[in-house]
Amino acid sequence: MNAFEELSPDALRAGRADALDDAVAAALAAHPLDGVETEYPHYRGTVEGPEAPPRPSETHPVFYGCFDWHSAVHSHWALVRALRLAPDHPNEAEIAAGVDERLTPENVAREVDYLDENPGFEEPYGWSWLLRLAAELDLWDDPRADAWRETLRPLEDRISRGTRESFLGVDRPQRVGTHGNSAFALAAVLDYARVVGDAAFEREAEAAARRLYADDTAAVVGAEPVGWDFLSPALVEADLMRRVLGPDPFAAWLGRFLPDLSAPPHDALLAPVDVEPEEGDGAAMHLIGLNVSRAWCLAGLSDALADRTGPVAARLREPLDAAARRHAEAGAADVRTDDYAGSHWLSSFALYLLTRNEAGIAPGAA
Repeated sequence: MNAFEELSPDALRAGRADALDDAVAAALAAHPLDGVETEYPHYRGTVEGPEAPPRPSETHPVFYGCFDWHSAVHSHWALVRALRLAPDHPNEAEIAAGVDERLTPENVAREVDYLDENPGFEEPYGWSWLLRLAAELDLWDDPRADAWRETLRPLEDRISRGTRESFLGVDRPQRVGTHGNSAFALAAVLDYARVVGDAAFEREAEAAARRLYADDTAAVVGAEPVGWDFLSPALVEADLMRRVLGPDPFAAWLGRFLPDLSAPPHDALLAPVDVEPEEGDGAAMHLIGLNVSRAWCLAGLSDALADRTGPVAARLREPLDAAARRHAEAGAADVRTDDYAGSHWLSSFALYLLTRNEAGIAPGAA
C-alpha cells in the first residue's frame, strides 16, 4: 500500500492539491525522478543497420529518460507541477538539481536541432506535453521557473510554430486511444494558449476543435478499449469540447454525443476496465492509465454540468460523477506499480487526476 493508493475516491475526484501531502508528493515523485535519468531501456535501442544507434542522451540531452521522449517530457511536467503545488516538497532539492543539470541552453538547442531535422517527431502527443510543461513554468511564480522557462523557450517556440503549421490544420481527427489522438493534443494546446495569454493561438485551437468535432453525434464507443489504449477517444473528445463550448451549448452537444448512458454501447464508459497486469505487460499498463484518464474526463464532464438545469444535466451529471469515482479508485489501486512498463509514465497521469483543478488544466477562456 502506498500513500497515493490510500487516498479516497472523493479526494481523487476532487482534483485539489490539499491531498498532495508529503507522503503523497514523495510517492508520486519517486518514479519520475528515477525515470528522467534512466537512459535504458529506450525505444531507440532497435538496431536497424551495422551502425549502432546514437545514445538517447546524445540526440535528446534534456528528455532522454523514461523509455521515450514524451514520457520524459511529462515526467518533467509532473515534477515541476509538484514543486509548484507542494512548496515544501520533500524532494525539492533533488528535483531542482536534476532540472538544472539537464535544462541548459546547449541541451535545449540540440533538442531543437533534432526537431528541425525530424519535423514530425512526437507530433502531436509529445508536443502537447511540452506545451503543458511550458505552461506549468509560466504558472509558477518562482525565480527557478522563470529561468527554466527562458531556457526552454526555443523548444517551446519551435513546437508552438510546428503546431500552428501542421497539426492545427489537419483535415480529420485521429480517433484513437493512443498517442495520435487529436482531441487530447488539442486540449493541451488550448490549455497552453490560455495560460500564456496567446489569444491568437487560442482562437486557432478553438477553430480546429469546432471544425473537427462540433457536429459529432452518438459517440462510437462499442470498440473501446482497443489493444494498447490509454485514452478513451469518446471521453477525451468531450473533455476537449467542454473547453470550447459555452455551458449551455456544451450541455446540448454532450446530450447528442452521449444520447443514452444507461444502455449499450454508451454505458460501457461508466465501468472501469478490469486489469490483471503481469510483469512487463505494457498493454495492461496502458489500461491502468486508461482508467485514470477516464476518471479525469468523467469528473470534468460532470463538473461542466454541475450548474446546468434541464434534461441533459439531469440525465448525465450523476452517472458521470459516480463513474469518475469508480475509475479513480480503480486506477489508484494499480497506478503506482514498480513495473517499468508502467512506472516510467503512470505517475504523471496520477498527478494530472489528483490536481486537475489547480490551474493549467482546462482553464477558462482568457
